[in-house]
Amino acid sequence: MYPMPTPTPPRGSLLFLLPIALIVAAIAALFAFTGGWFGQHGLTPQKMMDTAESSGKPQPGFRRAHSRGICFAGTFAPTPAAAALSTARAFAQPSIAIVGRFSTPGNNPYAPDNTAPVRGMAVQFKTDDGQDWRIAMNSFPFFATATPEAFQAMNLAGRPDPATGKPDPARMQAVLASNPEILAFQQWAKTSPKSDSLANTRYNGVNAFRLVDAKGVERAVRWSMRPRAPFTSMTPEQLKMAEPTFLATDLDRRLAAGPLVWDMVMQFAAPGDAIDNPSIAWPDSRPETTIGTLTMVRAEAQETGPCRDLNFDPLMLPTGIKSTNDPVLHARSAAYSVSFNRREREISAGKAPAVGSPK
Repeated sequence: MYPMPTPTPPRGSLLFLLPIALIVAAIAALFAFTGGWFGQHGLTPQKMMDTAESSGKPQPGFRRAHSRGICFAGTFAPTPAAAALSTARAFAQPSIAIVGRFSTPGNNPYAPDNTAPVRGMAVQFKTDDGQDWRIAMNSFPFFATATPEAFQAMNLAGRPDPATGKPDPARMQAVLASNPEILAFQQWAKTSPKSDSLANTRYNGVNAFRLVDAKGVERAVRWSMRPRAPFTSMTPEQLKMAEPTFLATDLDRRLAAGPLVWDMVMQFAAPGDAIDNPSIAWPDSRPETTIGTLTMVRAEAQETGPCRDLNFDPLMLPTGIKSTNDPVLHARSAAYSVSFNRREREISAGKAPAVGSPK
């Protein structure tokens, strides 16, 4: 079941009415207004991507974050309850072909799979009326920071000091003092068991969105993909081995036995819940509704797969789903655009390797 809606002021979006050449500028302007990147903060998506690039060796042609990935394909089928929550065509069309991508964090596309503390899932839904909906989720239950400025400060503080080769503890302590929510995320990262498979991982959309029903009523939600496969954590032996393709090998083995399935679940906010702060998880007691099933039937290396050239922009939304004012959400959209454009330029200039890079 889902809760009675709380009326919210309508917020229109003209993004999809703009010419393609203006979309990036429109997203940047939207973020400047809602997230405060410009003006007193001075943070831009270009600076965030510069920091991501400086965290390791240059990897031309790859995503600046979550560089290592696997493409997959399958279908999404909504439940009968979905259409009552939103006019999005994805909730009414009987079955939708989807393209997705699994990923692990960092900017090294060759890092061993078993070293990754987080798994990611991104999905593109293209419905029969021509609409495009893209989502990006991770295995953590909440985001590390409440704002993009705090996230940038955390990443800068984590960079090695040239003199010592290690991060400056005093600098990190100063960031933690100003942004105590990071401590909660660090504790999760240290204590949460890591899944031994991409197929048995729950993927969470930590940013909130608004579903709009046929009457124009809005409900604030967060969504997640919950696996049918039972969770199993990695063993100490698996955590120690340097197997570059551990997760990919497991995925191929499972798919050889049949499709893999996740249920898409909507969690509904209650009055007082943090809508625009992804660092605060909503209580498990909040109402939830399963709105569809994702069935994965095929996986493919990202070097040649259908996800390679996709930008999984979380603000690529269909009619019936609206963004919130969450500044991290808008920062992700703008930063993904910068990353995508840099990859494209590298390919055009012949600076990226032919394998593992976009067309």
